[in-house]
Amino acid sequence: MRADWLALLCVALLGACRTEAVMRGRKLHTCSQLRSRRDATRTEEGIHKSGSPILKRSPDITKGSVPKSEHLLRIDDHDFTMRPGFGGPAIPVGVDVQVESLDTISEVDMDFTMTLYLRHYWKDERLSYPGKTNQSMTFDSRLLKKIWVPDMFFVHSKRSFIHDTTMDNVMLRVYPDGKVLYSVRVTVTAMCNMDLSHFPLDTQTCSLEIESYAYTDDDLMLYWKKGNDSLKTDDKISLSQFLIQEFHTTTKLAFYSSTGWYNRLYITFTLRRHIFFFLLQTYFPATLMVMLSWVSFWIDRRAVPARVPLGITTVLTMSTIITGVNASMPRVSYIKAVDIYLWVSFVFVFLSVLEYAAVNYLSTLQERKERKFRERLPCTCGMSHAGHVMMSSSYSEMDTMTTGHYGMSEVNGDKREHMLVRLAMDKEQGIHGRAGKTRSYSSLWIDTHAIDKYSRVIFPGAYTLFNIIYWSIYS
Repeated sequence: MRADWLALLCVALLGACRTEAVMRGRKLHTCSQLRSRRDATRTEEGIHKSGSPILKRSPDITKGSVPKSEHLLRIDDHDFTMRPGFGGPAIPVGVDVQVESLDTISEVDMDFTMTLYLRHYWKDERLSYPGKTNQSMTFDSRLLKKIWVPDMFFVHSKRSFIHDTTMDNVMLRVYPDGKVLYSVRVTVTAMCNMDLSHFPLDTQTCSLEIESYAYTDDDLMLYWKKGNDSLKTDDKISLSQFLIQEFHTTTKLAFYSSTGWYNRLYITFTLRRHIFFFLLQTYFPATLMVMLSWVSFWIDRRAVPARVPLGITTVLTMSTIITGVNASMPRVSYIKAVDIYLWVSFVFVFLSVLEYAAVNYLSTLQERKERKFRERLPCTCGMSHAGHVMMSSSYSEMDTMTTGHYGMSEVNGDKREHMLVRLAMDKEQGIHGRAGKTRSYSSLWIDTHAIDKYSRVIFPGAYTLFNIIYWSIYS
């Protein structure tokens, strides 16, 4: 009996110990959960109190299903090889331009280079998409190959390209109602037929022409979106040789016999050339050469080594100036304003050389005739005193003025000998009475110094008159 009771008591004690252990484990688990919740609550309260930006992570929306632009614009549902509204009225395409720079103007090639932003506006209902707000979508050049865009080109262009640094400078913007904005940055070199008849005092008018290549005015109607305000220019645009007077826009129709009528847009600008560069490089040197050629009129006619090189130097310098100007100009078939000025200046320089040639030739001819008359006369050694008396009574005023150019020392030498020869011939004519058969020596006397004296007045006066007429016509 005792043994049974002891076994029951042991079993009861073991059961009580196990129940107590289970209850303790449950309490420990419950305490740890409460502690973790309390710590998390304290952490959140501390974050809110300290103003930390760390918040609860938002879900990643990029991992959601976002429709592609092709699906949103329904590109695969339409045939974009045809223009919008095919079969109906012509689609209007507005254009505006912002000129970024006017790079070069070339007279030799007859062209100009311009960089501009060309923008097109039209409506294509096939590209409309549902949208709660009027928020547009912007795309780059990769979408252009999948939709319809106007096929614009520059008429009379020689070279053009779309900028592609760092990517193609192309922008496409689509609105929910189907309106489209297409913008491109392009540099174009186009022809400019210049009239250089007034060069370098000229004003040139050039134009850049925009037209659709394939669509006539029955399919596509080009127009300036805001009239003359559709053309904007950068305030910093400037050229070294030209002053930009104005930019303006026009619209005309162009006809091709094989295809029909097309709308054509014109960007016209007027340029006036700066004259200061040409005044400094062409006109002033030419004028100085002409004035330098006049110096020979004040040099003694017997100073051949002084007058001849001076004339040749001025002639060669004028030839160099003319050659340099023509080398930088196109070979046009008409005369330019600068050609008139340079060639007239060249003629004045050349005439100054001919003037000395005439003076030298007449002086030589006169000396030969005097030598012949001197050989026919007897010795004039004893006629010095008589020569002085006769000179004072019969020598003309012109001869007295002529002798003043070389001083009285010449009268005592060759000049006095010339006077005596003349007086002797007059005496001989009086004795024999052959006035009709023998030419008077006074008629053979040519005052070569008077040619230089008149040239000092005629040449500057004529050149001044030419400048007055020239600048009044071309300026």
